[in-house]
Amino acid sequence: MKCTSCNQGELKPSFIDSLFRAHTCSHCGGNWILIEDYVAWKERHPEYQFAADMSLEESDAEDSRQALLCPMTGAFMQKFRISLHSSHRLDYSSAVGGLWLDKGEWELLKKEGLAGSLNAVVTPQWQKKLQQQGAKEHFAQLYRDKFGEADYARAQEVRAWLQAHPRKADLRAYLLAFDPYSAER
Repeated sequence: MKCTSCNQGELKPSFIDSLFRAHTCSHCGGNWILIEDYVAWKERHPEYQFAADMSLEESDAEDSRQALLCPMTGAFMQKFRISLHSSHRLDYSSAVGGLWLDKGEWELLKKEGLAGSLNAVVTPQWQKKLQQQGAKEHFAQLYRDKFGEADYARAQEVRAWLQAHPRKADLRAYLLAFDPYSAER
């Protein structure tokens, strides 16, 4: 197979960290993995813990920005985010269950603690969770900017207290009333 990323090298049979099957590009060092090979290996080694290389910087891992073609089908692959704070995206071919890892991305996955969840990263549930986390962080930053850090922290405390209170509906009515001591509206 020809490399999907650099289009120069050949994908040669290999192993990722001498653990599970892959095909590595002879030119750029990227890896083509079939998720079924990864999952089968994981099922045979459920106790295995991936060691992270903490010296790796995110910028050390390459990331193909252009759309890549599946080396097996020639169809466009989807790009999947790996985490909320990483700009890296993995290329996935749903047609064959294949994943392209650019050079250094496997090490990045280990550093991020995601090497043991490789099959989960390409699921709609994982991607939805990342979207929800991103929206939550976005709104939190908007509130911090609007209220200031101290007032935002205080508002969070009051909100948590109110949410946990058994009479929260009455407390909300009291707080929202223009004059809670008047019978008039």
